[in-house]
Amino acid sequence: MLDPRSEIYPTIEYRPIQPSDLEALEKIHLALFPIRYEREFFLNVVSGHGIVSWGAVDTSRSDDRRDEIIGFVTTRMIAAKDSEIEDLFRYNSSRKDLTLVYILTLGVVDSYRNLGIASSLVREVVKYAASISNCRGVYLHVISYNQPAISFYKKMLFKLVRRLPMFYYIRGQHYDSYLFVYYVNGGRSPCSPLEIVTSFVVDFRAFVKMLVAKFWSKEDHCGPRWARCQESNTLLAPQSNKRIISGDSTRCHV
Repeated sequence: MLDPRSEIYPTIEYRPIQPSDLEALEKIHLALFPIRYEREFFLNVVSGHGIVSWGAVDTSRSDDRRDEIIGFVTTRMIAAKDSEIEDLFRYNSSRKDLTLVYILTLGVVDSYRNLGIASSLVREVVKYAASISNCRGVYLHVISYNQPAISFYKKMLFKLVRRLPMFYYIRGQHYDSYLFVYYVNGGRSPCSPLEIVTSFVVDFRAFVKMLVAKFWSKEDHCGPRWARCQESNTLLAPQSNKRIISGDSTRCHV
């Protein structure tokens, strides 16, 4: 491990997490997080099964552990409609295929802290999300008492969008969670009250214009365009559009 008192900065490189990282990944998670993760989670991470991840390694180490991960970030893709923040995107687009990248875990071993490694890992995630055209953001949860993490994500320009009461249950106790989002590819926060009112006024005007246009269209064309079948109350199209229209009890041929 790096000696914190050393003035020589290590050479850190970033790469996808691979099967050989399994043991180190489990060990670091156990040391850093109060939540115990199932073995299946780690197997999915190292195999890339539904999870995209990056690891940080110190290539300047002289021993045989120069490819051992000393930091990591794990993520997965989520459909925006299946996330807790679907409502944040309803003013942005009518597309139904929007996605988000969710950060599952992020960590750096103690002796490599304050070297910008976590920031670089998050930038890898943001860059990945931005490369996906229908992705609109990167988001994550932070437990409410983790002030260093809260400050970190604010520094990384993530937006704190809401607080989720009793989101975590750890060792018999409930904890709230903060939800942070970093928008990409045109994603943005919900409209301001002024934008919502403006949008409503514009839509209402368009709706009124549509009704007026339909009314005048009917006034202009109802005479020659429609005829009544004497045997029923069914409206019939003109003879140029020959078809059969059924009334209550009578069929009229036109």
